[in-house]
Amino acid sequence: MQELPESVDRHILDHRIVPALKAVMDASGCTLHQAIDIFGVRYEELRRDRPDDFRVSPEEYGRNVYT
Repeated sequence: MQELPESVDRHILDHRIVPALKAVMDASGCTLHQAIDIFGVRYEELRRDRPDDFRVSPEEYGRNVYT
């Protein structure tokens, strides 16, 4: 995966999904659909590598977020 700014990880960890998607789009110049895919990959990497840094459980994470 391409190099993403640290702000993307911080947004993902802090459960700020829309700002994370915007940061991905700004950094890569991609579409929203592409940003969602990139976000998904990075989210899974962070869940695997830094599970204790998340503020909400995996079950709660995407609740009430519609893109």
